[in-house]
Amino acid sequence: MRVLGIETSCDETGVAVYDTGLSGAAGLRAHAVYSQIALHAEYGGVVPELASRDHVRKLLPLVRQTLAEAGLTTADIDGVAYTAGPGLVGALLVGAGVARSLAWALEVPAVGVHHMEGHLLAPLMEDDPPEAPFVALLVSGGHTQLVAVDAIGRYRLLGETLDDAAGEAFDKTAKMMGLPYPGGPQLAALAEQGTPGRFRFARPMTDRPGLDFSFSGLKTQVLLAWRDSDQTEQTRADIARGFEDAVVDTLAIKCERALDEAGSDVIVIAGGVGANKRLRAKLQEMAAKRGGRACFPRPSLCTDNGAMIAFAGALRLEAGQHEAAEVKVTPRWDMATLPQVSANAG
Repeated sequence: MRVLGIETSCDETGVAVYDTGLSGAAGLRAHAVYSQIALHAEYGGVVPELASRDHVRKLLPLVRQTLAEAGLTTADIDGVAYTAGPGLVGALLVGAGVARSLAWALEVPAVGVHHMEGHLLAPLMEDDPPEAPFVALLVSGGHTQLVAVDAIGRYRLLGETLDDAAGEAFDKTAKMMGLPYPGGPQLAALAEQGTPGRFRFARPMTDRPGLDFSFSGLKTQVLLAWRDSDQTEQTRADIARGFEDAVVDTLAIKCERALDEAGSDVIVIAGGVGANKRLRAKLQEMAAKRGGRACFPRPSLCTDNGAMIAFAGALRLEAGQHEAAEVKVTPRWDMATLPQVSANAG
């Protein structure tokens, strides 16, 4: 089954084709992402109306480009998957409208995909994918969650952030220290030049039981350290390193606790922060010590993309799951309400 995937939940327009007839990474026939970073940079954050309008401009050309790169035409598509939520309602409606129109015109089924399920399943596109049950760390600009994956489509929330998500904390901390938008990746790059241990910040909520996160206090600690420092470039890098180490250690401690609670030794990491090199190394080391494994998508599939939507949609379409032809999105959507994908699908 060749599935066209469309992602327009926020500020990236993503399109991909996933072919279930090919195994592992080969199943991804083509994918393309257009980022709106330059569009939103002057505002210091995403402007929803501008995001929606840019998706309107970019989506159809990106569909044509992706199909051409896959060596396919619309007639070769067996199904369409699109992000139905969570996300910005206007942006979601652009992708849903195009996807539903294509599916209706081509007389193929379409399915709305949960954005975070797309992230969660992205590592399963790689060669030698993990099999459920496992624990997933979903760590992005808007989400930091630990989820027990009992089966595809059967999820239990183990813990989540009580305030800022990890990616959001990266972005806000970078902005406080004068780094341009989007600051998170720049802060991580700056940390590479930082001196380990010069600044040590708290590992929030690791001194008590539980699997929830909180990064707002850490952000305040960094702000105070920056204000009281000489504010040289080296100090900025040293503070960035101290902040990144604190976030990475906190995530690793909570992940190990989650594995203990779930009785698993396999951790799947997905979302934009999953591309962080230090986090990858730390979690791989932690999993190896347990005799388990840490599974990541390739870095290009950590941020929002159409490939994860095409793959997640393909699993559900093969299981016979699809909806009526109405254009419907769900900006707030609990992943625990999703139906399970049958064991023999995919």
